[in-house]
Amino acid sequence: MGEPHNYDQATVEGFGKEWAAFDQRDLDDVAAHKIFDDYFHIFPWTTVNPTSSMALDVGCGSGRWAKLFASRVARLMLLDASDEALAVAQRNLKAAGVTNVDYTHAPIDAAPLADQSFDCAYSLGVLHHVPDTQAALCTIFSKLRPGAPFLVYLYYAFDNRPWYYRQLWRLSDVVRRAVSALPFRLRWTISQMIAVLVYLPFARSAWLLDRCGCLPRSFPLSYYRDKPFYVLRTDALDRFGTRLEQRFTRIQITDMLQRAGFERLTFSDRAPFHTVVCYRPQP
Repeated sequence: MGEPHNYDQATVEGFGKEWAAFDQRDLDDVAAHKIFDDYFHIFPWTTVNPTSSMALDVGCGSGRWAKLFASRVARLMLLDASDEALAVAQRNLKAAGVTNVDYTHAPIDAAPLADQSFDCAYSLGVLHHVPDTQAALCTIFSKLRPGAPFLVYLYYAFDNRPWYYRQLWRLSDVVRRAVSALPFRLRWTISQMIAVLVYLPFARSAWLLDRCGCLPRSFPLSYYRDKPFYVLRTDALDRFGTRLEQRFTRIQITDMLQRAGFERLTFSDRAPFHTVVCYRPQP
């Protein structure tokens, strides 16, 4: 694979262990489709063809998005820097009967993929975990054909939330930095305690407030109000067990995408933030 330039080894290893621990086989189909729609509801499905389009999944993880995306295109390339994650994705997609997929073990900057070879791409929850997000976006741009859409989800900097939300994040980030430096078994144990003691009470309180019609817009962890506990457990490990994390405002994301060359940006108006679709320009 050579010497990669844009990935953090500890973070990659952590995600490999995460997807081995939470391979998503216990996530029910209803919840999986709901989460998929949370991201992909802004994707321009009319621009892809199930008999001819070539697609790229940047940072495939367990293959949970590929499982629902692959049937919409002719061929889907799954790319990940973790061989352990790729092995999980291969098992999951084989079990689901998905056959129109290929796998590449490499970080995005070292991937042996031809320029302008893909009709669309997506990268969800990945590029804020690489050292140079801007460089990764530029590389993805180079792999897309003119006119191709790209869907990306990057952690937001709570720029659409009140000040106390940002203060809560700063406190949680202190915890994340400490927990993510521990051995994996300890990271897993502590994250599961956080899922039980923090995620679950907030999520179910948000569910109750929502049922009563009085859920505040900025209630912490309200996105998880209708999600299974398995999702909360997965995301607690994802959030507190990951060594490298960056967050961006909508303005910063717009600037990065435009500097990479993308145009026609459309941001999702619902959680998870920030999800945006954009395009490589036509010549």
